[in-house]
Formats: sequence, structure tokens, C-alpha cells
Amino acid sequence: MKRQFLKSKYIIVAAVVAGGLFFDACSKSFLERVPQGSLTDTDVSTKAGIGELLIGAYAALDGQQQDVAAIGGGGPWEAAPSNWIYGSVAGGDAHKGSDATDQPPISLIATGQFDASNGFFNTKWKVLFDGVTRTNVILSLLPNVTDMTASEKSQVEAEAKFLRGHYYFELKKMFNKVPWVDETMLVDYKQPNNTDIWPKIEADFQFAYETLPPTQSQIGRANKWAAGTYLAKTYVYQKKWANAKTLFDLITTQGVTAKGDRYALTNRFEDNFDAATKNNSESVFAIQMSANNGSGQISNGNQGEMLNFPYNSPFGCCGFYQPTQDLANSYRTNAEGLPFLDDANDHPLKSDMKVLSTAPFTPDTAPVDPRLDWTVGRRGIPFLDWGNHPGRSWVRDQDYAGPYAPKKNVYWQYNQDKYKDPNSWAPGSAINLVLIRYADVLLLAAETEAELGNLNAAQTYVNQVRTRAANPQSAVYKYTNDANPMGGFSTTPAANYVVANYPAGRFAAQGQAYALKAIRFERKLELAMEGQRYFDIVRWGTANAEMTKFFAYESKITTDLGGAKFVAPRNEYYPVPQRQIDLSMKAGAKTLEQNTGY
Repeated sequence: MKRQFLKSKYIIVAAVVAGGLFFDACSKSFLERVPQGSLTDTDVSTKAGIGELLIGAYAALDGQQQDVAAIGGGGPWEAAPSNWIYGSVAGGDAHKGSDATDQPPISLIATGQFDASNGFFNTKWKVLFDGVTRTNVILSLLPNVTDMTASEKSQVEAEAKFLRGHYYFELKKMFNKVPWVDETMLVDYKQPNNTDIWPKIEADFQFAYETLPPTQSQIGRANKWAAGTYLAKTYVYQKKWANAKTLFDLITTQGVTAKGDRYALTNRFEDNFDAATKNNSESVFAIQMSANNGSGQISNGNQGEMLNFPYNSPFGCCGFYQPTQDLANSYRTNAEGLPFLDDANDHPLKSDMKVLSTAPFTPDTAPVDPRLDWTVGRRGIPFLDWGNHPGRSWVRDQDYAGPYAPKKNVYWQYNQDKYKDPNSWAPGSAINLVLIRYADVLLLAAETEAELGNLNAAQTYVNQVRTRAANPQSAVYKYTNDANPMGGFSTTPAANYVVANYPAGRFAAQGQAYALKAIRFERKLELAMEGQRYFDIVRWGTANAEMTKFFAYESKITTDLGGAKFVAPRNEYYPVPQRQIDLSMKAGAKTLEQNTGY
């Protein structure tokens, strides 16, 4: 992956830099030669060298490190920063997809039957700690740089700490028991994981928030407001509601993108998932993806999502990440244009399950939220400009994983020459991976206000998100000519889209429990298929109930959820990878502890 500000001619391997010294054997031995391409501390203890190291720390955001296998990992999807496996498949947004024989470790994660030997967890752990290492190397070398001003050093320190905070935030929410390793521990990195690291994550984001400028000259770099948003989200995860509110009040009234645009929802929901409209006013912090940029890299696009395109389709691969019926049902709206908060599955969306693509099928005509058709690819509805989704013929095994296809990660046909990355065996794209977007911020602010009892303020935030959903620009429209999908769209909606705001005073009248239920459901709708769901229901304490209900419903539709179960508190966090525990031996004892239940 290349970012727009990444102009490095080479990639600096943090582990090599951290070592500094290579051999101290006989000076005449050929074994003493420094490996070609290696760099010493002296090489990078300059403004230019530190700048290259910082580029390397940003580059680790995409989870690929140019080649996951180079650090002993597996496929790019195992470390995808979108967390599509760990956040969405595990949380009921999506089925694994494909068929039963393909990528079986994901099936274990999807059904809650994973254990510490699952290699996917080890890959994710190593990739995130590689990002930590890259930031620690920068912070360890920075004091010795002599050709930088104090201000320049502070900015680099702040960006490095922002990135380190991100990597640790991901580790903490996934694995809970995580060792803290910072720039003072590069020699003795085998640290215990029996201390809560939230305070240290807070400290990194706090420093970044206080130090970074409001805007940046280069797209992709973190600014003050991105750091503040991460800090606020860290408070939310710890239920520090008063602290979170203080920050959200500032972010929602003063926050700007790194380019200087005021944070605002885009008019079109889909703009957040389109390479042609990336880095817009809703992008708080995003991983910059690119394609066909002449860099010569094997793969510049988002390879973490390379499996997640309809099967037997123009994309070539691979049929994974199929939205669930439970998720599709959630977009039903009632007579008020509101969601069915308690019984969405009692109002199932009509699907083409078990219907051949050659047989007649009419899509559901009952009211739905238009976000459905930007999130879930379903038969008879335009699949961007690739034509109406044909149903079963684009699904590898419908009985196994259902009738739907993912959509938010898919590029358009008309500009694929710019935004499709064809350099690997499966598709990549230049669609940015937005780690935090403004709609997420508004819903976190709503949750914070509701937790503090400020129900009218909470409803105002939620209605901002719903107002955008109701905007006619957020609807999907039928083609002017179905036989020519790139010929443009008509003014006829593709489905019966009905969505409305919560009436004035509804949250206050119904009370806090209702408000929180509505806010949580809105997060399900707005952020579906974005790797958030599992982590949300865990932090809310509702995971056991939600997943038990989901498994009972969805397992009657597809065959992929046999034996599925959620066991609390075991499944509330993923296991510390057994391989990492085995490698943590120090003075004859294991440094790392395992999470409860494994």
C-alpha cells in the first residue's frame, strides 16, 4: 500500500533498525558484512531518516507490511485492518461466505468455537505489534537526532504516539491482556500482560491531541482532531462518560479533517465507500489506499478485502463476507419510518434463497432504510454500475452462507481503470479504509449523552445520522436501461425507501433504556460490515444475549453455523495466541498469561 505522502524509495524494516549492531566476530570474516539494504542507528538518526521511519510506521496501518508472510503470517485477510473477520463475521453482520472447505479458521471464529491455536489470531497479533515496534524505534532514536528543531521533534513524537496508540487500541479491544512495550524496552521486550494498558493508550492519544496541529500539509497524516477522537473512543471503551463528553463537545463543534474541512456528514451515504470521493468531510482518520499509481509496487490497494467480492462475477474472486439475513432484516422500517428495535427478525426481508437466477424473482416491496442497498448486495437491486445483482449465480454456496453479497468494499465499473488494483490473484481497490468516520463520532457522542442522562442531546446526534439516510441522494436508483448499467441511473428508487427521524422528545419520553437501544441499533445500521459490531456488543455487555439470539435465528437459514455458541466471559475477548505465550519464556517462566476460559 502507498499513501499519497509516502514517497520512500525503500522500506525500512524496523527490526533491523532496532538491532543496530549485527556481528562482532572476526573483522576479516565475510560473515561480518552488513546485509545489503540494512540500516544502522546512525543512518536513520537524521531528519530524513526519521521521516522515512515515520512513513514505515504509517505503512503498517494496512496490516500487510508489504508481505504478511515475511513476518511469519498468513494471507492478507488475516490481518485486515477493517476487522471484517473479528468484528463483523464474529458479530453477526456477515457469514464467512464461500463454502465449508475454504478458510476453515474463519468458521471457528464465526461460530465462537475458536481457541488459542487459531493461526489467524497469531497473524493479527504479530502485525499489530510490528506497528508498535516501528513506532518504538522512532521514539528511541528521536532524542539523538541533531538536525531537527524541538518543534519538529515534538510533531514526529506526537504522530508516532498516535500510531502506537492506534495499534495498542486494536490489540486491547481484541485480546484484552496485552503487554505494554515502549521505546525503553527494545532490549527487554518480553513484558507481562497482567496490567491494564488503557491508561498508557490514553497517554499516547492525549500527547498526540495536545501536540499535533489541527491540519496537515499531507493527506493521510494524523491531526489533532483524529487524536482527540481516538482519545474520546478510548474513554467510551472504559465508560468514562464525562471525559468523553468533554471531547465530543469540542470535536462536533470545532473538529476539522487533516485538510481543514469541518467535520460533516456527506450528503450521500455511499461517498464513504467510493475511491472517487475519499478523504471527504466525514473521514476522521483513514488508511490511504491507491491503485495504478505507477509506484511499481506489487499491490497498492486494499488487499485485506481481497476475498470479499461476489463469486463467479466480473471480480473473479472469491465469495466471502456475505451479509446475514439478520442484518438485512434490520433495515426494515415501520409505519413511522423507524427501525423495528425489538423484533426486526419478525419482519424478514424477502430474499431469493433457493431461487435459481434463471427463475423469476421480484425484490421486496415493503419499506426499508436505503442504507440496506449500499451495504447488502441483493438480487434485483443495482450492484453499483455492474448491473442488477443476479442472485444465486453470484453466490458460491447459497445454502451454506445465504443469498447476499458485500458492497461497501466494491469499486465501480466506470472508473475501475483508476481504482481497481489488478496486481494480485484477487481484487484490490483504492477505496480508503476509514478507521473512524464522523457518523461513528456522532453515534458515540449520542451514546455518551444517553449514558449521562442527556436524552434530548442524544436524540439530536442520532437524528443527524438518520437525516442523511433519508436524503434522496442516499437512495439507490434503478438504471435508465438495465441492459446498460454504465449508462446512468433513473429517478426511480430501486426499492421502497422510507426512513425518518425520531420524533421530537421521543428519547426523553421513553427513557434511557429506550434511548440506548435506539442508539445501539443505529450503530448496527450505519456501521454494518465495517468491523465494529462484535466489539460494540462486547463493550455494551450484550454480546451473550445478542449472539445467542442471532445463532438461534440465522442457523435455521444457512448451514454454516453448526455448533455455534457464545460463552461468556470466554468469548468476550479473543485468546492470546498460544504461539506468543510459548515464545514469552523468560528465566524459565512464561511472561504472558491467557485470557479467561482458554
